[in-house]
Amino acid sequence: MSLPKFIIGMVFALAIVVLWSYLDGASVVTTLVRVVVCAVIIQIGYFVLVYIMVARSAPTPADKIRDAERKLNSTEAAEGEKLGARRSLH
Repeated sequence: MSLPKFIIGMVFALAIVVLWSYLDGASVVTTLVRVVVCAVIIQIGYFVLVYIMVARSAPTPADKIRDAERKLNSTEAAEGEKLGARRSLH
């Protein structure tokens, strides 16, 4: 979901909460609390949705290239490689 669609949907959802509160005869403070709670719930839902989408996404070719470059530049020993107590400078 793109950000503009999210913002438009959130504005409509909050407008519905305001309308519901008005028709319910709620005070301004109650209406404000309802709107804030609704906005927080929507934000948490959006964050969770985006997190799941990122976590499920397959690595892109750029990610694969970056990982390969990190392995080449790594100072860690390869699996099964033995390191001596002293390393030669030559």
